Amino acid sequence: MTPQFDVIGIVVTDMSASVAFYRRLGLDFPAGSEAEPHAEAALPNGFRLALDTEATIKSFHPTWAAPTGAGRIGLAFRCADPAEVDSVYNALVDAGYHGELKPWDAFWGQRYASIQDPDGNGIDLYAALPTAD
Repeated sequence: MTPQFDVIGIVVTDMSASVAFYRRLGLDFPAGSEAEPHAEAALPNGFRLALDTEATIKSFHPTWAAPTGAGRIGLAFRCADPAEVDSVYNALVDAGYHGELKPWDAFWGQRYASIQDPDGNGIDLYAALPTAD
């Protein structure tokens, strides 16, 4: 068998804060996930997003240490249209999350914005800009 990409894993500092953040982006974590050391949400494309607390990782990898510097990973969420990029970004900033890059019209043809999850990971929001006919 050839290995198949299946799970995107993120090590989190605060499970409750991370579950709340990703739920705001539409991911469906089971009820009670915020109190668990490991949580998973099924993604529409068949992948899963797994969150594990630092304590969970250290339970089987005792010498593990959190990386230093900016974010541990980067994820991008496609929005329906440019207005949704703005509204999702504003809703997350209003909820107290750090806005890294305010929405802007990128030269590559997308409305683009970047926000940070509770652990400082970059989460990009994007949508195609309308094209001139």
